[in-house]
Amino acid sequence: MSYSGDTRVGGPADVRDLPELTISKLAVGRMDNNAYLLRCKRTGEAVLIDAADEADRIVDLIGDGGLARVITTHRHPDHWQALAEVVGVTGARTVAHPDDAEELPVSVDDPVEHGDRVPVGECSLEVVHLRGHTPGSIALRYDDPEGVTHLFTGDSLFPGGVGKTWSDADFRSLLTDVGERVFADMGDETWVYPGHGKDTTLGTERPHLDEWRERGW
Repeated sequence: MSYSGDTRVGGPADVRDLPELTISKLAVGRMDNNAYLLRCKRTGEAVLIDAADEADRIVDLIGDGGLARVITTHRHPDHWQALAEVVGVTGARTVAHPDDAEELPVSVDDPVEHGDRVPVGECSLEVVHLRGHTPGSIALRYDDPEGVTHLFTGDSLFPGGVGKTWSDADFRSLLTDVGERVFADMGDETWVYPGHGKDTTLGTERPHLDEWRERGW
């Protein structure tokens, strides 16, 4: 069955099989968070994006293949409820932007800035700093050498708009970063994997950028 990105809490992971990387999307917790397990096909090394909740289900998803790193997209607690337990079980290194690191329940082993790369075996993710939802919110970009770009956006970009902000200045900051660092730099076929709910593509969202700007959220 082909990947759809439509998952539900308590249900199975939806798995996307790329030439060099496998992406497993799992919905967890009462806020319907998404946790993403990425595993390099050549080496078997795996990285988790957001140990959001339900550590037992995340550990089951990881299985016997082990986990090298957990990347936390931002400081909000619904994205790290399972972080300490998953790290404790797997021994994985922790990755986050330094502007959000102090709010996490574990120390950050590998702080990352805009443009840095996080290895996933022989694959890698590029860090995209998107300021506004939180000061240290990041997205992770994977450029499939045989396909399209895949972007894991945390709570910075969803179907229908950018993430929630708490001031006009934060909204303008986030919309500017999303415009310049995402839409201006990536094609319409880019697949977007958000921190909650269903996936989308940049081509689906691009026509609405001016509408988001005018409505202010």
